[in-house]
Amino acid sequence: MALVIVAALIAIAVLAPVLVPGFVLTYDMVFTPSMSLVPDALGLGSALPRSVPADAVIALATGVLPGDLVQKIILAAALFAGALGAGRLVPTDSTWTRVIAATAYGWSGYVAERLVIGHWPLLLSYACLPWIAAAGLAMRRREPKATARLILALAPAVLTPPGGLIAAAVAITTAGARRAWITVGIAVVINAPWWVPSVLNPAGGGSDPFGVTAFASRAESWGGPVTSLLGLGGIWNSATVPASRTSPIAPLLILAMVAVALYGMRELARRWGPRPAIGLLLLGAFGVLVAALGALPVGEDVMRWTVANVPGGGLLRDAQKFVAWWALPLAIGFALAVETVAKRRVVLLAAAAALPVAMLPDLAWGAAGRLEAVDYPDDWERVRAVVAADDRPGDVLALPLSTFRKFDWNDRRTQLDPAPRWFDRPTVIEDLLPAGGGVVRGEDPRAEQVRAAIASRKPLGQAGIGWVLVEHGTPGPLDQSIVDGLPAVHSGQWLTLYRVPDPVAPVEVRTPPKAPVLVADFAALALIAAGLLSRVLPAGRFNLTRRGVRSEE
Repeated sequence: MALVIVAALIAIAVLAPVLVPGFVLTYDMVFTPSMSLVPDALGLGSALPRSVPADAVIALATGVLPGDLVQKIILAAALFAGALGAGRLVPTDSTWTRVIAATAYGWSGYVAERLVIGHWPLLLSYACLPWIAAAGLAMRRREPKATARLILALAPAVLTPPGGLIAAAVAITTAGARRAWITVGIAVVINAPWWVPSVLNPAGGGSDPFGVTAFASRAESWGGPVTSLLGLGGIWNSATVPASRTSPIAPLLILAMVAVALYGMRELARRWGPRPAIGLLLLGAFGVLVAALGALPVGEDVMRWTVANVPGGGLLRDAQKFVAWWALPLAIGFALAVETVAKRRVVLLAAAAALPVAMLPDLAWGAAGRLEAVDYPDDWERVRAVVAADDRPGDVLALPLSTFRKFDWNDRRTQLDPAPRWFDRPTVIEDLLPAGGGVVRGEDPRAEQVRAAIASRKPLGQAGIGWVLVEHGTPGPLDQSIVDGLPAVHSGQWLTLYRVPDPVAPVEVRTPPKAPVLVADFAALALIAAGLLSRVLPAGRFNLTRRGVRSEE
């Protein structure tokens, strides 16, 4: 019960100011009251499926619950489940040891930076890792229904490609080589909703190599990028880094915590057995290495070549996300080392539990007030109603041509353009991303096609555009000639919606074939359903594997 209370307190302490009606809109985290199941949400659009199947899941969820409630449930569940899972994973009978692991895992630089930058699917994946590791260890020990446990633990973690890879690696590592044929098979099927459309996307899987430079892990203090990564920080965007991470004492505390954790891994190897403990430690070290490569001279060249030439290599952009693998050995090793040294000295145990909070006090209260719940202006509901009521063809073009917005009604916070999540038809936004002193090329041929039409003064209808949405009060130049002569069907303080009167030509953009993508979606759903069924039925009544190896192993 104490562990549950601590995990709940962590979630409340971080999210308290946003647990009111409204939306938390920060960088990539953009929710809307409801979201339509457009082709892009399933990976059937022209762009690479970076938010697949996350967008589809949100579309289905907001068909049942209001979008702001869905968002708060996801964020609260991620912060609560991550801390609780880490505490439960520690092989100990000591409540204090479990609490130490919970705070070390749940109150970390990774949580703080990914929360502010709005990467909620990665937060979900991070929260699932302790539960995935526990299920993997159960499979290694051939416990009843371990396969079903693993499937259900993986399900929330695979909503985006990076999260799916991070989760799969933990599952394979903890389950061991003898169970790899099961864990790899599960990982392939449950991640199919994003990798199948990625492989079949006609645009190919290459990305702009400048993305490696732009999104390279960075030093948060004098300790350098590797020290920041060892402390589960080092994200590329300095604007999302808590001020406490830049403190002169932060590198010393991080290195001390790492040294203590490495000492504790010896005890973990004794309790788990050497193979899973060493495997988890090596995976964590590999995550730090991958995250650091883009910040190292030779490593940057390797990463740039991989991103440009290897299909799917774009996943190595923003490689700091893979430092999530280091979080489990850091938290568990630290907790076990403290247990070994402190014994029953309550003062030392309490100090160790409080240390992560003391090192990162500005994660509390919505990352020190950087996050708050806001309401969309009524203009958004009105333009959505206008577009939904018109059955004529045509995509929506959002202007100004800028990937991110800063609205007064959201206190000028940087946020992704929300337009694609408001309409029941495809919405074209700018996909060129200014970062790292340059511009990372986009990956959506549709956006490139529309940019070319605008540059050549081609009628928008010939480019498949039926609507133009102008968003006011946000940075970015607006070429007035784009909307000159277009009839305005809604004009408000924040939005003006224009209808393109010209005939709208069919859009000729190559997309992945529909049949294999839908088969991949159904295969993943069927696997999750089988896992759920296996968990609820009595032992021996439902098998997930063949050749005599049952789900109850």
